[in-house]
Amino acid sequence: MFISALFYGEITTDFEPCITFFYAETIPQGISGDGYQALCQRYENQYHFATLYDRNRRIPLFSAYILSPGGGPSCVKYQCDYQKHPDQNVKNSQAVSEDYKHSGYTRGHLAPSGHQQTEENKEATFTLTNIVPQMENFNKGPWNNLENEMAERFKVCTSKMYVITGVIPYENNEPKINDRVTVPEYFWTASCCPTFKAGPNQNYFPTYAAVGRNDPTSKDDIVRKNTKHGHDVKQMSLEDLEKILQNRLKMPKMSLFKNKCKENNSLFRLG
Repeated sequence: MFISALFYGEITTDFEPCITFFYAETIPQGISGDGYQALCQRYENQYHFATLYDRNRRIPLFSAYILSPGGGPSCVKYQCDYQKHPDQNVKNSQAVSEDYKHSGYTRGHLAPSGHQQTEENKEATFTLTNIVPQMENFNKGPWNNLENEMAERFKVCTSKMYVITGVIPYENNEPKINDRVTVPEYFWTASCCPTFKAGPNQNYFPTYAAVGRNDPTSKDDIVRKNTKHGHDVKQMSLEDLEKILQNRLKMPKMSLFKNKCKENNSLFRLG
């Protein structure tokens, strides 16, 4: 079992205990690799989201959750203390808080607290098995703006909104912090809302995707640098994101949502 502070990620073989966080109870197809581990994120005796953890890189490859933003601050009870006095077994298998100290990177949440409903939901996102090294200007700037836009679009969704957010590693020469925790080159996200109100935001449904530059010096092959800070975010179709992941993760095929998030093989719109 991975342990981060008071948060637990239960090791599973097929996400069965937390399968409800995936659309149609179907996990993404085509993402596999040596050292990838399914985790069901458990806190206060409840499951809050699911994570595919990369043990070799000591970072999550993706987290899957149901977007349901609520009001109020997060991580109040524990003052955002990610981990207290981890033992050697924990250090061997995952990142620890000391890895991030003086690293120049912030703790980037894949399942963000701002997309969660209750205080317990929000606190559960602070496990280090949900966190990757993210550049501060990207974390607090363009990527935060994207997360806010997603929460706003959720208002026209008339069903549950399923989200998978992950990272893309460098193709080679992967940088690490503390010589332990791998820094990803890109962040990506995809959402699935099978039923929604007709309106100006309907082009974002039933599926929507985006990729952002964690490294401002990256090449323009995935996301073109159009701003001075270099942390550009490109919105795209689900199909385009799946092609990018298929290519960069070197997978023969890729499917993030069953049947492209279309209920009964058709697109339903309400309103």
